[in-house]
Amino acid sequence: MSDLGSAPIPAVSGEDHVRGPGGGRTLIVYADFECPFCAVLDMRLRALPADRVVFRHFPVRSSHPRAWPAACAAEAAALQGRFWEMHDALFADPARLEDPHLWERGRRLGLELERFDRDRRCDGVRDRVKRDFRAGVRGGVVTTPTIFELGDDGSVAKLSREEFGPA
Repeated sequence: MSDLGSAPIPAVSGEDHVRGPGGGRTLIVYADFECPFCAVLDMRLRALPADRVVFRHFPVRSSHPRAWPAACAAEAAALQGRFWEMHDALFADPARLEDPHLWERGRRLGLELERFDRDRRCDGVRDRVKRDFRAGVRGGVVTTPTIFELGDDGSVAKLSREEFGPA
């Protein structure tokens, strides 16, 4: 765990999951699919069409045991071009994240289910989720959701989730 020293959060890259036109603010969100506060924040962020949202995984396994498998399911869906659809489906019902519910979401999204199941357990997917988590820890994320705003000058400011309304 020596690679978890303090560092700024990584710059937005082509490997990130980005949604929105980018005409307004760029928000980098570290979230957990089992976190009810994250689901509320996601709903509020989608109501801000001018903001560009960058999603990064921060599964808090100690309090949300299904957050890690859900993050891996989202990444497996991403390998079939359906990250945001799976992201939205997971946040729409964060109380149902067991495997049968993940498979049903994959089926409804038209994913190739055998590939989806294989991919969500593969090293590349696990490494992706782990990379987001570790970058969050190094950048000061301690709870979910954590939101950063990227300034025009490349600066990064941590925002309070209360700025987006009460939980």
